[in-house]
Amino acid sequence: MAYANMSARVQPGEIFTRHRGPVTSVAAIAGKTAVVSAAYDGAVALFDLKTQTVELLGYHRHLVNHITVDNEGKRAASSSSDYDIYIWDLTKRSLQRVLRGHNDDVECFVFVDAETGVSASRDRRIIVWNLKTGAIRRVIEGHEKDVLSVSYHDGLIYSSGDDMTLRQWNLETGQLLRTWGPFETETDTCAIDLLYGRAVLGCDDGVIRLFDVRSGDSIAVIEAHSSAIKKVAISPVNGDILSCAYDQRIRIWDAHTFTAKVELQPHATKWERSFSWAPDGRSVLAGTFDGTVVQWDAATGERISELGGGPGDDGNACFNEISGAPDGTVATVADDGFVRLLQLTDKDASLLSRVEPQGGRRLMNAVTLDPWSDRVITGAHDHKLHVLERTSDGLAPVASVELGQGPINSLRVAHQPGHVGAIFAACYSGAIARISKNGESVKAYPLHDGAVKALRLHPTADLGVSCGADGSLATWTLDGELVNEFAGHTAIVDDVDFSPEGDQIASASRDFTLNVYNVAEARLTHAIELGWRSPKCLCFWDANTVIVGDYWGALLKVDLASGTVQRQTIAANGISSLSRGSGGLLASSYDGGVYLIKVDDLSVTNVYRAMVQQIAPPALEVKALEVAARVA
Repeated sequence: MAYANMSARVQPGEIFTRHRGPVTSVAAIAGKTAVVSAAYDGAVALFDLKTQTVELLGYHRHLVNHITVDNEGKRAASSSSDYDIYIWDLTKRSLQRVLRGHNDDVECFVFVDAETGVSASRDRRIIVWNLKTGAIRRVIEGHEKDVLSVSYHDGLIYSSGDDMTLRQWNLETGQLLRTWGPFETETDTCAIDLLYGRAVLGCDDGVIRLFDVRSGDSIAVIEAHSSAIKKVAISPVNGDILSCAYDQRIRIWDAHTFTAKVELQPHATKWERSFSWAPDGRSVLAGTFDGTVVQWDAATGERISELGGGPGDDGNACFNEISGAPDGTVATVADDGFVRLLQLTDKDASLLSRVEPQGGRRLMNAVTLDPWSDRVITGAHDHKLHVLERTSDGLAPVASVELGQGPINSLRVAHQPGHVGAIFAACYSGAIARISKNGESVKAYPLHDGAVKALRLHPTADLGVSCGADGSLATWTLDGELVNEFAGHTAIVDDVDFSPEGDQIASASRDFTLNVYNVAEARLTHAIELGWRSPKCLCFWDANTVIVGDYWGALLKVDLASGTVQRQTIAANGISSLSRGSGGLLASSYDGGVYLIKVDDLSVTNVYRAMVQQIAPPALEVKALEVAARVA
């Protein structure tokens, strides 16, 4: 097969000691003291828990969402946002086969037997594969939104996702046998209890729901968490339930009484979606935002070990958001939990300051630099808002505010009369939080039914706009009163922005469209197809131009008058955010770079780079402009 061109990002001569992106999934290998891992750096790796060594198997063309190992421990399957599934031979340490047939992110895969596998994707389809030939045996359709999780047992497939349902299908015929739900929130994760014949569902309302797979009856409802559950997994030994949620708690529930048995010792950089059981049920494994693998004792909840990295490693500078100022300074936040202040102009790309917020390093998704108050405000995965002040030495932490509304995805500071200095936060709970300038007052406005992905404030008027994971888009007053809801998107809306004049709104969605609306009339004026690569962020540059960044590292310049789209790839991983800067457009990437862009032709005029994300497997040559997924 032909492998992807990695020459722009794979660097020879370095040693792979950990992932250089958040670890999305970890799977233990039966009969061995080793795990296979997958991450947002696109890598699949082998961590040996006994020898404390790490081996890079190879790279996908894009981030990897899930990894699983067959019952014999001979093969692994990695599911990626490059729309492919890679089957790895763990004995030979080689790529055995590529399964290609989905047309959106592949989120999950399960081995049925030696010849059959099943995958789930954001293209809303489940595919049954012939693993010997790579052919598609069956395409199963019926989910109304993205399918995020799939399990298998005894001739039956179980799937769940964004349409708030759990579904049961016949493997051989593809027939839908049963639907549980729809529930009131999204259902990101499901698992099958093989010992007791139960389907276990983790929901965004923090509830675990258990059903009898034969009768369909509800068995139990466990009020497990105060925030969204991102992973449930069943102990292969006794049926105990592992649940991992955005309330930062990882808990184990008794298989018989459904009461809490153990809570795992906290780990600051853990990622809730990555947890799994070891085959012997004695330990729990997970990945971190720092690119490492962590192991806990399942009986006591104590952390046993953390594997990966070396001296001086302090996380991954995968940038999640930037905020620029007219003087050429740029505030950034990243997976490593540091707040950086940069100078980025066409003549200078330098680091001015790098600090930890109060309480230490935590993944941060949101940042805004407010030149009027000389403050930088960030939002973290632990539900806290952090305020830092610019000083002659760089940045100084001032305060932290607990919002209690889940992870914070977006922040802006108001300057409208009567609201000057007020901070607005887009929260995973579905609320827009308003925080007073001094942090003493917090009000939550529940304006969305799903996680709020982004918000913007009007340039002059008492108005804000926000978008959500439920496909919603709404405007509201700065006192939290709903003004208008905007129809048009059919999937997650990832970003939104006002035009500079404030008379238009642009929004980008995982339905692959850019929509533009008239603010006053709440009317859709443009719906422009962006192609089959998911958009992530946007900037309403001028009255006729919207710039979109996608998950593949490309910028798309959209001319609203003609509907034409100009595309230019600038980064080796997804474009996470866009901001206005001194002398051009700023773009941050998960690849560890912040780019200054000339809007006229989308050329890069300067770049600040905190890390190189991908390195070459040791036995491979990069000069041929290909990276084979094989370690000699």
